[in-house]
Amino acid sequence: MNRHPRGTFALLVAAVLLPVLTAASCGDEPSGVGLGTAARGEVAEIVEAPGSVTARAAATVTSPAAGTLADLRVTPGQWVAKGYVVAVIDSPGVADRLADAERALDAAPPVSTGNYVTVGRTTDKRAGKAFDAAREAAGDVADLQVRAALLAQIDAAEQQYEAASEAASAAVRSVQQGLAGLSRALGALSAAQQLQAKQAYDLAVAADDALTLRAPVAGVVQLGGSPAASGASLTDLLSGGGATTGGAPAAAPAAAPAGADPAVPEGGPVSPGTPIVTVVDVSRLGLSAEVDETDILLVKPGGAATVELDAATGASYPATVRSIDQLPTTSARGGVSYRVRLDLGKGAGDDGSAAPVPRPGMSAVVRLRVREAEDAVTVPASAVVDADGRSTVWAVRDGKAERVPVTLGVQGEDAVQVTDGLSDGQRIVVSGADQVRAGQELP
Repeated sequence: MNRHPRGTFALLVAAVLLPVLTAASCGDEPSGVGLGTAARGEVAEIVEAPGSVTARAAATVTSPAAGTLADLRVTPGQWVAKGYVVAVIDSPGVADRLADAERALDAAPPVSTGNYVTVGRTTDKRAGKAFDAAREAAGDVADLQVRAALLAQIDAAEQQYEAASEAASAAVRSVQQGLAGLSRALGALSAAQQLQAKQAYDLAVAADDALTLRAPVAGVVQLGGSPAASGASLTDLLSGGGATTGGAPAAAPAAAPAGADPAVPEGGPVSPGTPIVTVVDVSRLGLSAEVDETDILLVKPGGAATVELDAATGASYPATVRSIDQLPTTSARGGVSYRVRLDLGKGAGDDGSAAPVPRPGMSAVVRLRVREAEDAVTVPASAVVDADGRSTVWAVRDGKAERVPVTLGVQGEDAVQVTDGLSDGQRIVVSGADQVRAGQELP
């Protein structure tokens, strides 16, 4: 498959070229000068770009905590619905934190007359450290939506605790000023303690629930995934702990050795961020094309395209432009390009048979139809020559060659539209224009 690094190309939709006549050699007259006629037809201008097939969605489910893969409930190639339980992680650390939080909730220490000020300060300090650690961990989460949701959850919990803490502080001040009884202060401090213990327990329960891994999208299961560096685990965030170990960032899961199966076997050890399964939604395939900056302004949403795949020789697939990214990317060729996303249709082979269904990641050549001209005066692209910065055509008038300036419209690879300078049926030189001079007699 011929790949063009960049540029604008065109496809002649309708056959607009008339038979080319070759002038016979006559004396000093040049040979190889081809004559033809400007004719009406359709021309399409094509922008060609490299691309790849994309899935509608793909999500890798990772372990939220260190432990073992206790139960793997799916097999490769299995289709699962969104929310389906794909695996269960056994994490002793999470289980211990849940047990500790449950005991603390059931046995909150009583507040005595002599220590209510100290208890208030201690409770506030403990809560402040937990919220700070949770925010630090949330900042390491790569998924922006997950990070935003976690920060919102932390903010809500902190506001709830601050309200309880302020009520307790106000009650203590009233007691100190002799404006209220001691029971009011004891009750407010006890409520703050209970709230702090209840929040710790709820977060521990959520961390334990997170060990049951569910499919985030509907699709086909593939075991393992692409191990990538990760920040805080979800369990660390929910338990109020930070994403650090001994002051250092938590280690990312190590990549599998070359040639090794990336999937974790049932009963195998896992760490936070270890890929367990990847769910791929192939219900609607798409394309991602990299269009050069010199051509991107010609591409419009809703535009049509044809696609060829390296893996499906002789097959062609229709596609439609869905969106165009606003921010550029630096292409592998070193230039600036913009990502164009397309919806991919069902293809057909040269013989009309159904083309094979592509797989995500397959390489493609995308030909985007950016401009069209119907019922236009067209000439072969070889007929247009540059003269002093102007596009010109050699016209045959009274049997002699005459240079005619022309204005071009849609420019195809094989034919171009002439919007001014030529009329339908005008005889012109279509090849060998470099051998023609003004006033030369042509057959």
